Amino acid sequence: MKNLVIVESPSKSKTIEKYLGQDYRVVSSKGHIRDLATTGKGGLGIDMENHFTPTYKISPDKRDVVKELKALVKESENVYLASDPDREGEAIAWHLAQVLDLDMDKDNRIIFHEITKNAVLEAFRHPRTIDQDLVKSQEARRMLDRIIGFKLSKLLQNKIRSKSAGRVQSVALRLIVERENEIRKFKSEEYWTLNANVKKNRKAFSAQLIRIGGKKASLKTQEETDAVIARLHEFSVASIEKKVRRKEAKMPFITSTLQQEASTKLGFGAKKTMQIAQRLYEGISLGGHSEGLISYMRTDSTRLSDVFVKEAFQYIESTFGKEYKGKARQKNDDHAQDAHEAIRPTNINNTPEAVKPYLTNDQYRLYKLIYARTVASLMAASKSNVVNAIIRSDDCDFSANGSILAFDGYLKMYGDYETTKDEMLPELIEGEVLKQVELEGKQHFTEPPLRYSEARLIKELEEKGIGRPSTYAIIIDTLQARGYVSLEKQSEGSKTKVFIPSEQGELTDKRLQEFFSSIINVSYTANMEGHLDEIAAGQRDHIEEVSTFYHEFEPLLDEAYAKMEKKELERTGEKCPECGGDLVYRNGRFGRFISCEQFPKCRYTRGEEDPAVSDEVCPKCGSKLVTKRGRYGSFLACSDYPNCKYIKSTKVKEEPRLTGEKCPLCQHDLVERKSRFGTTFVGCSNYPKCRYIKKDPKKAKAAAKDKSPKRTTRKTTKKKAGDDAEEAL
Repeated sequence: MKNLVIVESPSKSKTIEKYLGQDYRVVSSKGHIRDLATTGKGGLGIDMENHFTPTYKISPDKRDVVKELKALVKESENVYLASDPDREGEAIAWHLAQVLDLDMDKDNRIIFHEITKNAVLEAFRHPRTIDQDLVKSQEARRMLDRIIGFKLSKLLQNKIRSKSAGRVQSVALRLIVERENEIRKFKSEEYWTLNANVKKNRKAFSAQLIRIGGKKASLKTQEETDAVIARLHEFSVASIEKKVRRKEAKMPFITSTLQQEASTKLGFGAKKTMQIAQRLYEGISLGGHSEGLISYMRTDSTRLSDVFVKEAFQYIESTFGKEYKGKARQKNDDHAQDAHEAIRPTNINNTPEAVKPYLTNDQYRLYKLIYARTVASLMAASKSNVVNAIIRSDDCDFSANGSILAFDGYLKMYGDYETTKDEMLPELIEGEVLKQVELEGKQHFTEPPLRYSEARLIKELEEKGIGRPSTYAIIIDTLQARGYVSLEKQSEGSKTKVFIPSEQGELTDKRLQEFFSSIINVSYTANMEGHLDEIAAGQRDHIEEVSTFYHEFEPLLDEAYAKMEKKELERTGEKCPECGGDLVYRNGRFGRFISCEQFPKCRYTRGEEDPAVSDEVCPKCGSKLVTKRGRYGSFLACSDYPNCKYIKSTKVKEEPRLTGEKCPLCQHDLVERKSRFGTTFVGCSNYPKCRYIKKDPKKAKAAAKDKSPKRTTRKTTKKKAGDDAEEAL
C-alpha cells in the first residue's frame, strides 16, 4: 500500500477513498484517540510542579483502533493526516503523529473545507506540516477545562451535590440565572398609546401619536390620554415624505447564525442542527456517487471563496435575471478567526429540489435553508416604495407609514424565511383636512425581559465572545443534562421554548458567584478566549496562560472548601429496611426518589411516594403485591423485594379459539392461535405431543401453480409457519 490517509469520521472515509483512487487507503481514527490521563495530583493528568506538563493516555475504546492504525502505517510508504480543519482537528492530527511515530517536520497534514472531488484532490496537492500553535491553543484549552471541570465539580459535588461546573458552562448558567432574577425584580408600569384611525376614499389607515408640543409623546395614564383627546379636533396632513428603502440580504451562515435561524425557522435545537449539518458535510449518497453537500460547518467567518461566488453569480443571472445579481460581502465580528469559509453548498447546481430524493425530511429542510441563505447573500437588495405622512392636530403629530415592494431582489430566493407585507396609504395631499378621524387610546403595561430561547442564548454567547461556535450545542446540552435548567414553553400557546433555571441550577450559580465571581464571569471568560486565539496565532505562551490561571484559581478553591456551606440531604424520617440507615430524598434523571443515606454501600431505593398495596398476593412467596414506578411507568411487584424479585407480567395471553374441527392425526380439537409475528394459524390442541398444522387452502392452491424454482420458497414458508406455531404453543 503506497498511501494511507487518516480522517476523523468513518462516514466520509469511503467517499474520499473513491476520489483519491486505488493508490490510497482511507481509514478513520473515529475522533480523538487519546486524552489527558486521570493520574497524578488531583487526577488531572497534569504535572503542576513540572511546567504543567500534560500526560496523555490512549482512550480504552480506541486501543483496537490504534493497534490497527499502527499495523497499517508499517505497510504504507506515506501517511497523511486529514482530520477536520479546526483546532480540535489539528490536535487529533498531532496526537496521531505522536502515537504512530510520524515525522512532525514532514508535510503530511491535509486540509479541505468541503468533501468534493475537486476540493480533496486540490488539498492533496498542498500538504503542510502540523500547525504547532493551533495544537498548543487546543492543549491549553483542554488543560484549563480539565482543571476547572475536575476541581470545581468535585467541590460542588461535595458541598451542594451539584454534578459539574465548567469554564464556559458555568458562565452560560450565570446568564440564564441573571435573566431570571431580572424577571423577578421587574415591576410592570402602565403606559398608553393614542392612535388616529383615519378613513379616506373607503380606505382605512392608522397613525400613531409620536410628538406633543415638539417632544416625544409619553402618556402614563388614562387621564393624560383623555386630556390630549379632548383638545384635538381638526386633523390635517402636515407633510408627506416619499423614498425608496433598500434592504440588503443577511450574510451567509456561520455556525452560530445557522443554529439561531434553524431554531427560529425550523424549530431545530442546536444539537440537532449540528448533527444534521455534520451529515451533510461528511457526504450524502446521490445515486451513483457520494458527495458532501455543504462546506465545513464549524466556522465564524462570512467569507465565500471566489470560485463559488463566480459560479453563484452565473446561477443567479441564468435563473432570475441580471438585475438580481448582487455583490460579495464579508462582515466578521472582532472574535472571528476567519480560518474557514462561511457555511455554503459545495455545488451551486445541487439545488434543494435536485437532491431532495436522497435526503431525509430534516436534512432537506436544513440544506434548503443553507442553500437559500447563501445564494440570497449574493443577490441584489430588495426595494420598497415607502411613504411617511405626518397628521397634525393642535400641537400633536401623528405618524402613518405605508410601503409597497417595488423589487423583490434577494427575497426571490429567501422569501420562505423572510416575508414583507404591503401596507398602502391612500393618496394624500399636503395641507388637506381629513374628515373621518376617530381617536383610540390603548392601555399597555411594560413587560419583563424575555427569557433566553436557544437562539437568544447562542446570540448572547456569541456577542459576548464566550465559548466558540462549535461548543454552543454542547454547552446547552450539558446544562440540561446536569439538571441546572429546563427548556420549556413560555405559555400554552407559545411555540418557542425558553430556559428556566432549576432550584439546583440557581444554588450552583449562587455558590459559584460567592466564591469564584472573579473568574466565573462574562469578561474574564471572553478575555481567556482572546488569549487562546493569541496562542493559536503564536503570540502568547500556552503554559504561561495555564500557570497564570491556576495560581489565581487555587486560592479561591481553598477558601471555598473552608467556607462554603454544605447542603445536607433531606431525611424522610424512615429507616432503611435493608441496613437500618436513614432514608433520604435524592434527585435523579426521572425525578425525585428515596434511597439509603449509606449509598453506594447500601443500594436500597424506592419512589418518592409510598407504594400502593394491591389486593393481589405474590405467587412465589405469598407477600402482598405493590404498585411501583419505573422509567417506563407503573408496574406490580412483590413487597418483599429484594428477597423476592417477582414482577407481574403485563402481557395478556390470548386463549386458543376452538374451530369445531378435529385433528386428522390424533382426533384432538383443532384451535386457532397467534404466532409471534401476529399471524393466525390452525393447529392441534394436543401440542407438543401432536405437531399438526392445518394448511391454508388458498396458499396451497397458489403453491400448486408455482414452478420448481419457487418451491424452495414454499418449503421455507411452510417451515417458518411451523416455527411460528411452535413458538406460539
